[in-house]
Amino acid sequence: MAQQEIEEKGRKAKEAARKLAALSSEHKNQALLAMAEALEKGAEDIMAANMKDMDLAREQDLPPALLDRLLLNERRIKAMVEGLRELVKLPDPIGQITSMWRRPNGLWIGRMRVPLGVIGMIYESRPNVTVDAAGLCLKTGNAVLLRGGSEAFNSNKALVSLISRAAVEAGIPEGAIQMVESPGREAVGFLLRAREYLDVLIPRGGAGLIQAVVENATVPVIETGVGNCHIYVDREADLTMALNIVINAKTQRPGVCNAVETLLVHREIAPAFLPALAAALGEKGVVLRGCPETLKFIPGAEPAAEEDWTTEYLDLILAVRVVEGLDQAVEHIHRYGTGHSEAIVTQNISCAQEFLSRVDAACVYVNASTRFTDGYEFGFGAEIGISTQKLHARGPMGLEQLTTYKYVIIGSGQIRQ
Repeated sequence: MAQQEIEEKGRKAKEAARKLAALSSEHKNQALLAMAEALEKGAEDIMAANMKDMDLAREQDLPPALLDRLLLNERRIKAMVEGLRELVKLPDPIGQITSMWRRPNGLWIGRMRVPLGVIGMIYESRPNVTVDAAGLCLKTGNAVLLRGGSEAFNSNKALVSLISRAAVEAGIPEGAIQMVESPGREAVGFLLRAREYLDVLIPRGGAGLIQAVVENATVPVIETGVGNCHIYVDREADLTMALNIVINAKTQRPGVCNAVETLLVHREIAPAFLPALAAALGEKGVVLRGCPETLKFIPGAEPAAEEDWTTEYLDLILAVRVVEGLDQAVEHIHRYGTGHSEAIVTQNISCAQEFLSRVDAACVYVNASTRFTDGYEFGFGAEIGISTQKLHARGPMGLEQLTTYKYVIIGSGQIRQ
């Protein structure tokens, strides 16, 4: 059953992708506006479907951070609607000639942006990913096969039903936006090997999901999202600024990949900074796990184990380590970081520049919260994920990152001698 569904929907997606690639920007934008309107009109149905998922999730005792990722309310539906409308305002990359040059023999050679083709999305919890992915793929002329987590099945089904119908009614080929509904891991297994239909797979979720996709897929994969993010508070930091940044990066929305998981603090400012930090985070329910030096200044913290330095908590837990300085901080990040988002808080320009040049991550910050690693915040309109690899795309993946290119060659009768 699962294999049959993947094959049938894969064929439809492949056919739709060929037609999508030739659609005008105006045509695609009208469809995006129709999808946004459908979400607005269907908000009550969406929230009713989401409530079913939330009730099941509570019965299964999902942690609060995961419940937060799953929840859809009026504000979040409005954000999805606004995301689609923002995409309409952005330039369409498809068909752009990014460079053109003339060879001595008179040939003109150019590089043109084109869609990737059919994108498979495998993701967990957050149903807003369904709309973001569909909108980004449509704008870039890509068909998409969506496979969300079982915990968001009803929410995703309601969303896909609304936006796919609206897109088709606006003239988008049927099969451009589809959801894989077969339950269980068998369907995912077939999706990972559907090279005949898929041009690329993008997993978005926890470390276990991403590792499983990377290790088992025969379809090319863009690796995204595991965020063991760090903030280093330098000895020349503005401590009030540092406190605000850390509180925001940990507590504003702890269940997302750009939330900070480990704090590194310079030894010289630890006596003043750590007690203030513990008091502020304690008010917000954050559990601190510290190295032996940290425990001297925060006696109520839990002792940190080795696994705390490698854990993406996605929860109100923060690992804290006191370091000797920039070198030890960078060394820690290189050892335990996942290449997602890393930050330094400092008033020393030379120290900031050194951190920027030495830290290898998709996004490196100076004096700002890691929570800004986000397609919308970067001005991309939305994102399909945060790529932590180095080939093809890195960081928030917006419109441009969902394209590839082909060379176009224009001659006047040249033949090779």
